[in-house]
Amino acid sequence: MTSNEIREKFLKFFEANEHTRVLSSSLLPDDPSVLLTTAGMQQFKPYFTGQANPIKDFDQKSTTSSQKCFRTSDIDEVGDERHLTFFEMLGNFSFGGYFKKEAIKYAHDFIKELGLEIDYVTIFGGDSDVPQDLDSEKYWLEFGIPKEKIKKMGREDNFWGPTGNEGPCGPTTEIYVKPSPDTEAIEIWNVVFNEFYCRPDKHLEKLSIPGIDTGMGLERLAAVVQKVPTVFDTDLFEPILEIIKSKESGTPSRDTNTVKAERIVADHIKGAAFLLADGIRPSNVTQGYILRRIIRRSIRYAKTLGLPADFYIDIIDGVVKIYGQFYINLTQQKKEILDEMQKEIDKFEKAVDRGIKKFEEFYSQKIFEDEASGAKYAFELYETYGFPFELTEELVKERGGKLNKNLFEDELSLHQEISRVGVEKKFGGHGLKLDTGELKAASEEELQKVTRLHTATHLLHAGLRKVLGDTIQQRGSDITSERLRFDFIFDRKLTDAEKMAAEKYVNDAVDADVEMIHKEMPFDEAIASEFLAFFRGKYPAIVSTYELPGWSKEVCGGPHVSRSGEVGKFKIIKDEASSAGVRRIRATIE
Repeated sequence: MTSNEIREKFLKFFEANEHTRVLSSSLLPDDPSVLLTTAGMQQFKPYFTGQANPIKDFDQKSTTSSQKCFRTSDIDEVGDERHLTFFEMLGNFSFGGYFKKEAIKYAHDFIKELGLEIDYVTIFGGDSDVPQDLDSEKYWLEFGIPKEKIKKMGREDNFWGPTGNEGPCGPTTEIYVKPSPDTEAIEIWNVVFNEFYCRPDKHLEKLSIPGIDTGMGLERLAAVVQKVPTVFDTDLFEPILEIIKSKESGTPSRDTNTVKAERIVADHIKGAAFLLADGIRPSNVTQGYILRRIIRRSIRYAKTLGLPADFYIDIIDGVVKIYGQFYINLTQQKKEILDEMQKEIDKFEKAVDRGIKKFEEFYSQKIFEDEASGAKYAFELYETYGFPFELTEELVKERGGKLNKNLFEDELSLHQEISRVGVEKKFGGHGLKLDTGELKAASEEELQKVTRLHTATHLLHAGLRKVLGDTIQQRGSDITSERLRFDFIFDRKLTDAEKMAAEKYVNDAVDADVEMIHKEMPFDEAIASEFLAFFRGKYPAIVSTYELPGWSKEVCGGPHVSRSGEVGKFKIIKDEASSAGVRRIRATIE
């Protein structure tokens, strides 16, 4: 059975059991508590908390999906037999519908349908806060798993914590199967019983409506079904690895270093293709930094394998052939993916050549034999030559040494503090009066200006929805005392007429000089009253709403003017692409 067949078999199984099939969400999540999408439940978080209605959105209380996921915690481990950055998570979810018995039966029946045999299962054994899960034990016994094959485990193993700082959580049951009779059993499916809500202080509150959240890695399941030793031997990786091997110069030995390098290149180029397809672009911050890191790490290992400069082209072709039918945007964005890869490679080639030469110079001076000096010079390579710490760390490690990452981060923090002081002296202390990440002001005068600009973003958002349609959604904003920057989901450049119309909308609202109405209300009531809110995971149960009657309505926690007339004359300066499918408007006020 191919991986595509396994994925489809899973989704059809749950569709036949009254689950709505839901497309994978983007790797760029709406939930601000996480950097990238790491689990299938993230797009469904509002349904577990009662902030969204599954009947309204899915016609029933149960869904199933195959979710694109990317976990940054495993980047350094990639290259062994099981760690990946990008992977797919098969899942079935219930939002106040079925619970433990049905979830366990579905899992039991689907494993059987695949022709696999459950070796053993684990359940939560209980602790001082949460009692042992006797119900799960009863149901597994009922479905034919003998008592000796039901293992009771502690919180570390069988209690799923929330995604981010808070959220739904609860005890779990995990399913273990043997890939072959002579191997150890591995966990392939984790079924979470969301019975609690974890507050930021880790206090657990019983959920009024319990839910089901399951996850089963497609790659690991494919390895078991296809009876191969590792995920890299499945049809999700083997064709890509064959492309890499065919491009290696000379006849490299099949030692562990070669195998590790091949796996890193395969995993990282695949992950980069998916990140780029979802509109993320290489940068030195947040998601862009992760993308830049894996691209540059793949280049580093491609060099050790003697791959040609354009090694990535055929690999991405291979990725699109494997996944393109299911993830259409990979096919649609292929040209952009290749173009962005080449741009980043060109940038990094220069940085690597300079950085490696300088590293060798430092290493010959035995600088890295001392932890403190090693961290200092690793930072110099990073700051002066754009050479990532991880590459310096790997070069030192290959020579039997070790870098202290904490000391490197101390150097980085010291540099950032010096830079911050310099900025304060130059610009009057930006960030001291107000710095929410989105809004920045250094004085009372600047605070008044960003408050006006912040209200202007709400009016611009409303204006764009009126001119371009109500599918327009905010992706982010950044406001200083000089200008506003507003990002929104849209797939083309605005026409001059559209820009003028949006600008006119804002200025008409300013001329109307209507009063700003501020109210506190439950989030669900705000949504029902048509207040805009696109970052659902960001909001508490009770939210602040701001309305300029007839012009804009948004859920927001920032500062606002008391009347629209205070905003001043609004002017769009520029409309540009922020990333694939995302536009960016820069504007000012007078």
